Amino acid sequence: MRYPFCRWPDDTRPPAAGVVIGGNVADAYLEQEESGNVMGDQVLVRDTGFGADDWQGGFVALADGFAANAPGLEMTPADDAAALSGHLDRVEIIRIGFPGFADGRGFTLARQLRALGYKGRLRAFGHVLADQYAMARRAGFDEVEISADLAARQPEDQWQARANWRDHDYQARLRG
Repeated sequence: MRYPFCRWPDDTRPPAAGVVIGGNVADAYLEQEESGNVMGDQVLVRDTGFGADDWQGGFVALADGFAANAPGLEMTPADDAAALSGHLDRVEIIRIGFPGFADGRGFTLARQLRALGYKGRLRAFGHVLADQYAMARRAGFDEVEISADLAARQPEDQWQARANWRDHDYQARLRG
C-alpha cells in the first residue's frame, strides 16, 4: 500500500516497518535494529548516521537538576539558559525538547548555551525532522534523538544527506 503523505489519521496509520513513501521502502530502522544501532523506541542521529545511545546517566528536569547535582539535564524551550550560568562545567549532557516541528526555540536555547561556554553534549529530542538536522548542528547540537516511527518514515539516508552541514550553508555559498 502506498502512503504519499507523512500524515495519516490514527486509525489508518501503517506500521513503521515497510511504510512506502514516495516509492521508497523505509526499512532502514529495522536494519539498524537488527545491527544493534538503535535503543528501544528511540533512535540517535549523529553525523555518522543512526547509532546507539551511549548515555546511561538519565536526565533530570532543569529545576530538579541543581538539587540532584545531576550530570544529565533535560530542558524545555521555555527554560532560561542563563539559569545554568556558573554550573555548565558540571553538566555532561543537556537534552532540549522540541514540542513541535515548527517550534524553533530549542535552536535558540542551544545557541545560547554554546555562547555561555557550554562544551558538553547537546541533544535535541522530540519533533525534529531530517530537514532540520543541518540547522540543529549549526545551532550547537551534537546529536538528535528521534522516535522509531520517524526513523522509519525518514530513514538514515535522509539524515545523512544533511550531515555535511558545514559545507552547504548559506554563508559558505556566499563565500564561494
